[in-house]
Amino acid sequence: MRATWTRQTVGIALTAICALALGVAAGAQAPDPAVGTWKLDLAKSTYKPGPAPKSATVVIDAAGKDLKVAIDLVGADGVAMKYGYTSARDGKDVPVTGNPNYDTAAVTQASPTEGTTVYKKGGKAVVTVKTSVSKDGKTMTATSAGTDPKGQATNNVAVFTKQ
Repeated sequence: MRATWTRQTVGIALTAICALALGVAAGAQAPDPAVGTWKLDLAKSTYKPGPAPKSATVVIDAAGKDLKVAIDLVGADGVAMKYGYTSARDGKDVPVTGNPNYDTAAVTQASPTEGTTVYKKGGKAVVTVKTSVSKDGKTMTATSAGTDPKGQATNNVAVFTKQ
């Protein structure tokens, strides 16, 4: 009887240790560096040909293995716009809601700190945005190239700080 009790106790202890180790390992994984609230730093950003927006905030949340992106900006003309999408970062087109300039976004992830988003309208690529998060996780830089709704070429570098 004592041998049975010892095996059960050791078995329960090993199960608890394994569960704890798995929990610690899962908890020890570094959080996604893109997740958080990011505010546009206009002084460090460049918009060519311009004009720059008055403000922009990007909120990135984990949605399971996906990322949910919500963008809230005020254009140079003072008009507010809120748009967003949810992506698995697998390069597949996902719907963009709230922005008349894009109807889909295709997101790929090159590394934990770098990714590319291709915004499309009617199946045609309009803007490609390459995003990188700094090693310290405090700065996100989004370099975009494409065309505006008037067909004019754009080349922007938007620098965001984590809030």
